[in-house]
Amino acid sequence: MISEFIKQNPKLAIIIISLLVSIFVSLIYKLTIDQVRMKELKDKQKKLQEEIKKHKDKPEKMLELQKEMMTHSGEMMKHSFKPMLLTFIPFLILFNWLRSVFISTSIEKSWIWWYIILTLVFNLLLKKVFKIEY
Repeated sequence: MISEFIKQNPKLAIIIISLLVSIFVSLIYKLTIDQVRMKELKDKQKKLQEEIKKHKDKPEKMLELQKEMMTHSGEMMKHSFKPMLLTFIPFLILFNWLRSVFISTSIEKSWIWWYIILTLVFNLLLKKVFKIEY
């Protein structure tokens, strides 16, 4: 049933699939990442970047600030690892299935590009709507 819809309306199907996947990922990120902590870390990163610009002529101070930035970056990466683990296997299964379905459609060679572009757009919109900090 879904495969038939995709084969008959591949462009509409890829739009709907991209939107649904984007909603799924956004919800996973919203529920698994401490949004308050991520906002704090991003704000600290911005302040550190400004401090680094101010201390371009002081290499010792720059190194100290960069070391602190790396600590914050590591924590941000650690927070984003959990949702990545939760979405990785479902995405592998989904993409394998999509590849097999889209191979016999009019957009067989470009469906992945359609998906990537649409997902980027939807993710940007949903990030604003759900107020998600990545």
